[in-house]
Amino acid sequence: MPEPKNTPLTPELYAYVLAQNPPLDPALRALADRTRERFPDAAGMLSAPEQAPLLAFLVRLTGARQVVEVGTFTGFATLAMALALPAGGTVLTCDVSEEWTACGREAWAAAGVADRVRLRLGPALETLRSLPSAPHLDLVYLDADKGGYIGYWEELVPRLRPGGLLVADNVLYGGEVTDPAASGSALAIREFNEHVRQDARTEAVLLTVADGVTLARKR
Repeated sequence: MPEPKNTPLTPELYAYVLAQNPPLDPALRALADRTRERFPDAAGMLSAPEQAPLLAFLVRLTGARQVVEVGTFTGFATLAMALALPAGGTVLTCDVSEEWTACGREAWAAAGVADRVRLRLGPALETLRSLPSAPHLDLVYLDADKGGYIGYWEELVPRLRPGGLLVADNVLYGGEVTDPAASGSALAIREFNEHVRQDARTEAVLLTVADGVTLARKR
C-alpha cells in the first residue's frame, strides 16, 4: 500500500487553506453565523467553509443551470451554488424541516437569489421521483440522511445529463467507514461508496476534502 502524502492539517494550515480560497460571500458568512446562533446543537451539519467555493467552482465549471440538492439544512450550500448560477439557473433543494429551511429562505432573499431556489419540503425520494425521468440535471449535491444515499443515487443518476456531476458529502464519515464493526450511518456510507465504485454509469473519485467528498461524472 502506498504511503499517504496528505499533509497534517493543523489549525494554522487550515486557516492558510481558507485564506487561499476565494473569500466567502458576506451572505454566506452571515448565514453560517446565524446557523450557529440559532441551532448550536445541529450546526455541525453545515458544509465546511472550503466546500462553498468548491461547489461554486463546480457550478461554473460545468456550466450548470439545473441543480438539485438533497439535504438543505439552513441553506448554506444552497446559497453558495445559487450565487454561482447563471441567469435562469435554478437549485431545487429538498429537506423535511420547516424550521431549518426558514433560516435559509431569509438568507436567499437577503442575497437576492430567492428566485433561483426552489425548496421542496417532504421526503426527498418523493420529490426526486416527481422529476422528469429524462436526463436533464447538470449538477447534484447530496448531503442528507446517510441511510438514504443509495436510494437517492439511484433516482438521480438516470436524471443526470451525460457529463453531469454528482457531488456526495461525508463519504469518510469521520473515518468510521474503515471500522469493521461500523453500523448505522457509517455502514450506510461504506455501502454507498462501494455502490458508487461498482456503478459503470459513472466515473468517480473520492477526495479527502472536509469529511470526504465524492465527485461522480455521468458517462
